Amino acid sequence: MKTARQRVNDFLKTMGMDFREIDMDKYSRLFAREMVTGLQGKESSLKMIPTYIEMKKEIPCREPVIVLDAGGTNLRAAVVRFTSEGKALISNFARYPMPGIGGEVTKKVFFGTIAGYLHPLLNASEKIGFSFSYPTEMMPNKDGKLITFNKEVKAGEVVGELIGQGLLAAIKSAGYKAYKHVVLLNDTVSTMLAAQAATPGHLYSEYIGFVLGTGTNSCYLESNRNITKNRELIPDNYQIINIESGNFDKVPGGIIDRQLDNVTIDPARHTFEKMISGAYLGPLCAKTIEKATDDNLLSSAFNKKMVNLQSLDTRDINSYLFDPHNQANTLSSNLHGCHEDDYSTIYYIIESLVERAAKLAAINLASVALKTGGGQNPDRPLCISAEGTTFYKVKSLQTRIKYYLDDYLMKKNKCCYKIINVKDSSLIGAAIAGLTN
Repeated sequence: MKTARQRVNDFLKTMGMDFREIDMDKYSRLFAREMVTGLQGKESSLKMIPTYIEMKKEIPCREPVIVLDAGGTNLRAAVVRFTSEGKALISNFARYPMPGIGGEVTKKVFFGTIAGYLHPLLNASEKIGFSFSYPTEMMPNKDGKLITFNKEVKAGEVVGELIGQGLLAAIKSAGYKAYKHVVLLNDTVSTMLAAQAATPGHLYSEYIGFVLGTGTNSCYLESNRNITKNRELIPDNYQIINIESGNFDKVPGGIIDRQLDNVTIDPARHTFEKMISGAYLGPLCAKTIEKATDDNLLSSAFNKKMVNLQSLDTRDINSYLFDPHNQANTLSSNLHGCHEDDYSTIYYIIESLVERAAKLAAINLASVALKTGGGQNPDRPLCISAEGTTFYKVKSLQTRIKYYLDDYLMKKNKCCYKIINVKDSSLIGAAIAGLTN
């Protein structure tokens, strides 16, 4: 008789969702190819968005800057100053709900809400650094035009609008007339900038910004010579490229991946993100458990309780991994009175999908690392500045990502790397961008 693990492995293979079927080298090469074609302006699932933001600029000390961080379900606001030693001092911090997360809002309400959040800070500085973690086409003046929302934000009228310009107009409409300058950047770019500020004296050959939280994305520093879709760039300069890696579409999803994709607000978009990020990992596990029940991998007693799993999120599945028998957990409470094998079966389903997420995240990071050409010497490793609750909080995910990176990057490609975590990286990176651009 097959064990629960063997039954789960066979089931996931049939569904096209077995992590062991994913070839690291094959998909890393495909990711790298998409990066190149995106830089050339050819058809690619990776948008490779120029940010017009450089690194290694001197950070003004003691000058205040207003910062915003919009990502996931929350928007954060604060004032930041840097000491002469480069330490970031954060004050007037506040957290607010992201407009559009609870239902559709108009353009006026979207920008007006953010302007209202900023009202207590507006006298602190004329400079605003805005970390905005949604696909955006950046402009040379450091403003950006929204391409699309993800992470379930609903504000359709804002798509195609200039975010900085819209915010400034809302601030003026609220009665504040003093001059303000907004620098827009992606939260992944903020994470990358914050790493350089947080590691003075450390000799890293290259930097990568990586976010794996509600959504996922990555960025790196690219030579303007390689950004051939924009012929007006100064070829000897470098700038940070926002990859928009959550949209990578060359990894074939399985049957249940497609089922989940079909019920999101943006079907056939951000398919990579929907396989690995916090907004989707819980619902994906729920649908997989539901299908496993239909295929008789779980007991009939559990089948009768399936209605209670419709709201399962990533926190629930993570809690289950840490303690499957904790009755306070949604899954565990559903399993009360069921067959003992049900506990193991569900554990192996969740564990396997987390393992797949780790392998896919490692493919993303390995592809970018090799594209930078950094990490060739152990005394000057490549620095991966990683941010996101999914990356750091989901059980064993970070460890598994490192396992695949160690095997593929270090052993097979001789690329040395180090992962660091900078506290409040989005706010600090936004501050650096606001002060230096």
